Order: sequence, then structure tokens, then C-alpha cells
Amino acid sequence: MKLGIGIGWRPEIADAVEALPGIDWVEAVAENLCDDHLPASLTRLRERGVTVVPHGVSLGLGGADRPDPGRLAGLAARAALLGTPLVTEHIAFVRAGGPRTASPVLEAGHLLPVPRTWAALDVLCENVRIAQDSLPVPLALENIAALISWPDEELTEGQFLAELVERTGVRLLIDVANLHTNHVNRGEDPARALDELPVEAIAYVHVAGGVEKDGVWHDTHAHPVTEPVLAVLAELRSRVSPPGVLLERDDDFPPAAELAGELDAIRATLDAGRGSATRPAPREAPPRTEPPEGTGRTEGPVDTDAVRDRVAMAQTSLLSALVAGTPVPEGFDHRRLGIQSRALAAKRADVVAKVAPELPEILGQAYRGAFLAYAKARPMSAGYRRDALDFAEQLLVAGRPEDSAARRRLTHWWQDRAAPRPPRRTTRLARAARSVLAGR
Repeated sequence: MKLGIGIGWRPEIADAVEALPGIDWVEAVAENLCDDHLPASLTRLRERGVTVVPHGVSLGLGGADRPDPGRLAGLAARAALLGTPLVTEHIAFVRAGGPRTASPVLEAGHLLPVPRTWAALDVLCENVRIAQDSLPVPLALENIAALISWPDEELTEGQFLAELVERTGVRLLIDVANLHTNHVNRGEDPARALDELPVEAIAYVHVAGGVEKDGVWHDTHAHPVTEPVLAVLAELRSRVSPPGVLLERDDDFPPAAELAGELDAIRATLDAGRGSATRPAPREAPPRTEPPEGTGRTEGPVDTDAVRDRVAMAQTSLLSALVAGTPVPEGFDHRRLGIQSRALAAKRADVVAKVAPELPEILGQAYRGAFLAYAKARPMSAGYRRDALDFAEQLLVAGRPEDSAARRRLTHWWQDRAAPRPPRRTTRLARAARSVLAGR
């Protein structure tokens, strides 16, 4: 399956994406699409013959629980609607807690790393098989960027991915920016990872920008692609010709000309790699780590409930430390966990401002400080839209904001969205009239 050169489709740059020359395919965040109809821009792209691949972010296949059937059904519906040749997700966990740990469910609102252990691999492989059986097209999984490392890991990233492919037959979505991120943040050599993973399983490649602050690389998808990331792409290209390469950009969108320039840099990197007659000799791979007694390779699904319980406790302890202020689990870097915790809170504030833009409009400059204070005391448990409602409710219960007109607007906003059905147009017009009169 040949995809070619693509770009991440986002509503904010939909017009620019349609106008960019040389775009063979696009990728859209699955959770931002409806099950039964497409945005007009994606419909036009499909009519032109542009492939659209749905990219999931919420399955949490690396989590301790089996995949949620509703989320899988939603992803399958979007795949059918798009007529896509494959769907993609991440090797990550995004929530923890619940019945296995007798604790509230916590949502990270972010992709968190799976421990590279044989136990976590057993759980991941069963989850992947469940997902594969539920989807109408092949599945490819992406390596993620991480600020933190799990203690006592038993496998390198390349070994972990190779075992996953061997056990499940899943395809890989290799993000070269994430390999660079893990090089800066965790000291992992991208070339070594590429030597160890099965490059023939690559479905396509992500390229994205980021920024380094105080020795930590932040995979922002909001900055230009850097030369070190392109260098990792060149390393990969020296080993294999990837079926597809895609530029990701999720925020601080530049003019279309800058996006086109980044795509040209990607094409140039790939073209330069075509001049290599042979693949460079791989670096010496480390000896294969053997699994502990009673674990390791298995044929077909296994009863992993006991293993799942252990993974659940470990992931819940980590996520609780990140979002609820509980003690840092033994073996983790306290400084790195602090950075990750602040990053998660900042991302919550940014995403809530996007899904509920009325909140920063009503609260003005006080929005961010108020939300970060709220996030520090209230972990997210049910997604960003529920988070926005809970934040507004907490403010109103506390008698905030102090400005009565702003408080009235926030009250109406909360009532409209917390109600089982939206208010009628006459109700909205009456409220607007009263607001105008009150402001006189």
C-alpha cells in the first residue's frame, strides 16, 4: 500500500491543506470526526481521490483494561465512512483506575508511556488482538514521545516494537520526531531503535516539530520541524523506503507557504536517501533480554487478568501522582514527573479553551490561572467537555467570577450545556436582550 506524502488535516488549516500541491493523503484525528458524516473539506478531498486515514488518540491500548467496545465501534464506523485502507492508534495508556484498583477512573488527557516489560507487553498484545478483530481494516500503532521513563524496564523500544509485531502482526506508524524526543529526554539512540525494529512492518511515518527547554524536548506539534528530526528521517530512509510520510501540525498554524516549505524539506530528505546504494551497517544490537519464568512469547490470547491487575496498580499510581498530587511511585525521577504534571495541566487548560472557547472569553485573563488552580485539585475523569462543565460549575459554586455580568453569562453557558437538550432560540434571544438591558 503506497500512500505518498501527506499532511495532518485539521479544521483550522482545512483550506490550506486543500490548496497545497503534491498532497497524496491526509490524516484526521478520529475523535474529531462524526460517525455518520464528514466535514465538507474532507468530502472534497476524497472526491479528488485523496486518501483519508483516521488517527485515534483515546483507545488506550497500552492500558490495563481491555479496549472499550464503544470506542472500537466508533473507530470502525469512521473507517467505514472514510473508505480508508487502515486506521492508526498509539502504544500508550490514557486512563487508569476503576474496578481493578477500587479507585476512581483518572483521565490523563495525554498519551503516556507503557512500561517496556514482558507483563505490559502481554497486556498490550491481547488488547491489540481485540482491536484488530473489531476493525474492518488493518491497524497500525505509533511509538509515542515521553518525558518520563519507567524504572526496571526489560526491553528497549526497538525490542518492544519487534515483539509486538511478531506476536500480533500489527503494522507500525513510526514517528521520527518521537524517536528524537526520546533521544533527548531518555538518552535513547534513534539509530539503535531503527536497527532493532522490523522496518518492513512500517505502514507510514510521522514528522513533527517541537522545542527544547531546559534540557527537555517538548513534542509540541506547534513548532517547525528541526534538522535533528529530519536526520532521524534520513536514518530511517537509509533502511527502508516508507510507504507514506506525513507532516503533523496541531497548533500555532503557520501560513500555507511555511507548511509547503516543510513538506519540501521532507521530500528532499527522502530523495537524498534514494541515492544510498546500500543500507549502512547496523549498530551492534544488545543481546536479547529473556523473559522471566512463566512469561514471554505466547500463541493466541491468554488469560492476562492477574497481569492486568499488576499493570493497573502501577499505571494508576503513576497517573495519580501526575494529576492528583499523590506521592511519586518508587523509582521515578521526581523532577521529570513534575515537568510532566505541569505539562498535563497546561494541556488541559489549552484543550478546554478550544472545546469551550466561551470560557476564556467570559473570564478573560483570569481564565488560565483559575483553570490551573481547578486542575490541581480536580483530576479529569470523563474527557475535556465534561471537564469544561465541571470547571464552570466549581467557579459558580464559589460565587465567581466576581463581575456579576460575567457570572450571569457563565451561569447561562453552564445551564445550556448541562441541560439534557439545548435551549430554544427564543430562550437564547430573551437572555441576550436581558443582558443588553442589564448592561445599560
